Amino acid sequence: MAHFTLPANSKIKPGKRHGGADGAKNVKEFAIYRYDPTSGENPRVDTYSVDMDHCAPMVLDALIKIKNEIDPTLTFRRSCREGICGSCAMNIDGKNALACLKPIEDVKGTVDIYPLPSLPVVKDLVPDLTNFYAQYAAVKPWLQSQTPAPPDRERLQSKEDQEKINTPSACILCACCSTSCPSYWWSSDRFLAGERLDALEDAFRLYRCHTILNCTQACPKDLNPGRAIAEIKKMIAERRL
Repeated sequence: MAHFTLPANSKIKPGKRHGGADGAKNVKEFAIYRYDPTSGENPRVDTYSVDMDHCAPMVLDALIKIKNEIDPTLTFRRSCREGICGSCAMNIDGKNALACLKPIEDVKGTVDIYPLPSLPVVKDLVPDLTNFYAQYAAVKPWLQSQTPAPPDRERLQSKEDQEKINTPSACILCACCSTSCPSYWWSSDRFLAGERLDALEDAFRLYRCHTILNCTQACPKDLNPGRAIAEIKKMIAERRL
């Protein structure tokens, strides 16, 4: 049996314990991944004790409280706090999610928080999304017309055509789906890239998807990327007939 191990400089070391909840009766612990590539040190996991009687209910609320009151060096992304921007995507309790939508009470025991899997880490909980955005642009997932636009008015769209894109347009590019996929972990540089159907018909692109459906379970907007990929496979199969 093959045995795999992380490079020495990637192994997570024991971290620090931080107080901040002295005398509190309702305390929750948060184990958070810490890594600063400029320090030359290995990543570590720090543990923070938070007084939940003085903390709002979401994981993002706890992270903000930790940064404001316990450890200002903690780094993470956040913006809208309403599940719209996708900025606070991270791995919480072993699953990718938006911290602003993840209730703390859903996690039993210590809340483990890591950056999104598979991506390079800029610092702490901040992943480098450069490659993810490049892949998104490569498949050109925007509307492309096959006829010229009318010269004197806007292009009209039927209700039926609008409904075809209504659901997928809810994607907020949080990367929870891609980074939950084992195929993406193995070959993130070649997953679903290229020119529409012609380029997607490749063993290292569309067919890297093995319908594990982690992506569908991870999507915070209740979309179904797995089914969408299956539909593309169906389209490719049908055009061969």
